Amino acid sequence: MKSLISKTAIAIAMLIALPLLAHADNWQIDPAHTNVEFTVRHMMISNVKGQFKKTSGTITTNGNDPTSAQVNATIDATSIDTRVEKRDAHLKSPAFLDVDKFPTITFKSTKVEADGPDKWKVTGDLTLHGVTKPVVLEVESSGKPITDPMGNTRAGASATAKIKRSDFGLVWNQALEGGGVMVGDEVAISIDLEAIKK
Repeated sequence: MKSLISKTAIAIAMLIALPLLAHADNWQIDPAHTNVEFTVRHMMISNVKGQFKKTSGTITTNGNDPTSAQVNATIDATSIDTRVEKRDAHLKSPAFLDVDKFPTITFKSTKVEADGPDKWKVTGDLTLHGVTKPVVLEVESSGKPITDPMGNTRAGASATAKIKRSDFGLVWNQALEGGGVMVGDEVAISIDLEAIKK
């Protein structure tokens, strides 16, 4: 009897899941048209901007429901670029990202909530410098998906977030003679993303 109930439950679960799977849309992040940028305070008086040149990942949605989205993104930490070679080498060193030990930065979404017309809050786990912390991305759609000249369906979005680098063990700093520190703790993140439907 228990075996029959178990088989019946499995059959029902499969019947429920099949329509969802049939409508699942898989998207590939387009590295050539995706930018991940960051801004951090320098010497308490200005901002320094940088970017990561290599980003990849996938987005899976249940049909046209954005709140069903599951995002998995990977950033190549070795691709950091602040336009100053010496500074980039310092950021790649054990003093900061330690890219030899932690070559990638990852984000895996855990929840998507509507936050207004074409806007969402995407909560996920950010793993940076070997430390995983929850982060909320403020996401805004770039409009309805379009078809490019090659027949691919494309969609775009922009996202912003703020993190504290010290939360991820990035604590290097240098005190300034007049007070304050060399590098700010808060890092502003800005993402422009384009994805192709597979």
